[in-house]
Parts: sequence; C-alpha cells; structure tokens
Amino acid sequence: MNKIDHNYHISSEEKLPSKGEAARKALCPRCRTGQMFHGRMLQRGGNRMHKNCPNCNLRYEREPGYFYVSMFVSYAFSVAELVTACLAIYILTGIDDNFWLYMAIVAIVIVLTAPFNYRYSRVVLMHWLTPNMRFVPELARKKKGES
Repeated sequence: MNKIDHNYHISSEEKLPSKGEAARKALCPRCRTGQMFHGRMLQRGGNRMHKNCPNCNLRYEREPGYFYVSMFVSYAFSVAELVTACLAIYILTGIDDNFWLYMAIVAIVIVLTAPFNYRYSRVVLMHWLTPNMRFVPELARKKKGES
C-alpha cells in the first residue's frame, strides 16, 4: 500500500454531505471534503480562498478571470437583499418618500451582506454554474482521526 492508503480512509458509516450542505459549508464541489476558504466568513482573513482544495487538490480558479463571473451572482444577491430590505422598511414604517432613509438602508445592507455575497457568489459559481464540475465520491477521503 502506498502512503495515501495509510493516511486516508472512507468508512461505510461515513455520510458524505449533500450538494446543498457542501455549498452551505463552502466545501470543495469535487470532493465535498476540503474547505474552499481559509477561515470563517466573519473572521479576519476568513474569506481568503485556498488556491487548491486541501483534500483533492482541485484548482479552484479554473482559468484566469474565472471568478469575474461570480460578480454577476453577487449582483443578483445584492438586488434581492436590497429589494427585500426596502420592502421591509416600507411595510414596517409606511414611509415611501424619504430618500435618505432608503439610502441609509441600502448602505447598511450592502456593508453587512458583503462578506456573505463574496463567499457564496463563488460557492454558487463553483457548485452550480461551472460545467463539468462533478462530485467524485472516490475523492471524498478524510484523514484518519478526523470527525
């Protein structure tokens, strides 16, 4: 046996995460084991991406400029969040003609949701919008002793 066989194993009782759970946890779309980001979303430096998956070595940036597409996903997230926030303010207050109220809400929502939008626009791009990005169960290995 080679060294990889000694350090990794897949037991029959291990349950691999579903595609939705892997996306929610920002796991690699190919192995659903390796973390895509260095840390937690709101942690300093936590939204810094790994270049490759720590488990299966998938290169995340498929080609130069690959993540520019995630800007469109982030834009869609932002529009949905802003429409929801402005509708909520209108329903709660009944005020529809106060420009500065809505500008303040827009600014607050954009700042508060930026870490979420950055991270999950890339996750959505990799999990659902990239052709030929498939889950490979054979690569879903965990180090012995990990939970």
